[in-house]
Amino acid sequence: MAEPFRIGLLGHGTVGAAFERLLADRAGQIAAITGMRPEVTGVLTRSRGDFAEILAGSDLIVELMGGIEPARGHVLRAMADGRHVVTANKQLLSRHGEELWAAAREHGVQLRFEAAVAGVVPVIRVLQESLAAAHVDRIHGIVNGTTNYILTRMAETGASYDDALVEAQRLGYAEADPTEDVNGADAAAKMAILARLAFDTPVHLDEVAYEGIEHITGDDMQYARDLGLGLKLIGTAERVDGGLSVRVHPAFLYAGHPLASVGGPYNAVTVESDAITEITMSGPGAGGPQTASAVLGDVVSAMIPPASTPETTDRLRLVQDVASSFYLYLEVADRPGVLAQVAQILGLQGASVKSVVQKGLGDNARLVMVVHPILESRLRAAVELIAGLDFVRARPRVIRVIEEEFG
Repeated sequence: MAEPFRIGLLGHGTVGAAFERLLADRAGQIAAITGMRPEVTGVLTRSRGDFAEILAGSDLIVELMGGIEPARGHVLRAMADGRHVVTANKQLLSRHGEELWAAAREHGVQLRFEAAVAGVVPVIRVLQESLAAAHVDRIHGIVNGTTNYILTRMAETGASYDDALVEAQRLGYAEADPTEDVNGADAAAKMAILARLAFDTPVHLDEVAYEGIEHITGDDMQYARDLGLGLKLIGTAERVDGGLSVRVHPAFLYAGHPLASVGGPYNAVTVESDAITEITMSGPGAGGPQTASAVLGDVVSAMIPPASTPETTDRLRLVQDVASSFYLYLEVADRPGVLAQVAQILGLQGASVKSVVQKGLGDNARLVMVVHPILESRLRAAVELIAGLDFVRARPRVIRVIEEEFG
């Protein structure tokens, strides 16, 4: 008979319930691998269970409550009492990660969190173990399945943003309140965690600049097709001028980019380094069974624990102003010299035009272009000047374009 391994489960929502079912189904297989048979010995919800009793009767705590408190207090107390902890709480780690990792090191326990970023995509384990000795230069990630599904449907069917969001909610890919998904905040929390691990420097959620997809229109999708581009909500963490830039925003990708073909609710992360060139990991990014599978993988790892997350050794300066190519959408009156004036203003800020599409006549003309890489501050300065021209009929729209393609 295998020795029992007792698990205290904090939270019993979609993921918590799926985890308990999966654990019961796989307990025999895990016992054969580890020599210990895992079982849930206590569950804490708002109306059920006592944390102190659950902690006393457990060898490991799985935290699936979400939010900051009381999750933070429970996790810290569990580690102080010598318990390993597995969590899927991206908000907790992106705001209090350094405190939690320090507590894990102090008390000699594991804090595992694969399920906090990109669902079943094993990017955390790859960064901490497989690429531990690599000098990572850049990470690009599609780390929010809700927005990726919405943008995919808009591109494939011509649906409006609102209609695609309603469909995502009906299918369970979007919450009733999708704000943190569609405004980029969810992806920003995940990128803070990835950046901390990949670049060995503390990154707090408040240091991640982000914007969402609420302003994306069907016109943007149509012009993207004309220009050979696809649109994704991209999280980026990269070395810039000796510092670190971490950001989330919509971005156009050319077809050769490894993230360009990742559709629907899937997540994917691309890691670039001189040592490895580029690797891409993809898979389902959300869902109870999928997230539960990642949590269970962490439980098995904690049952045979390797070294804990080490203390950071670097403090890179965080960079906000980064060079990029940009898509620029203008609603203009079709008059002689319009394109020339726009190009002149861009040129004065150092921006050159790569490609242009013009449609419509009279007061309903649309001018869409992609400009070569330029610092965002200079592009934004040009846009402010362009917005003031008398033939510009609406606020210009700007979306970043990622140029990299990999064979």
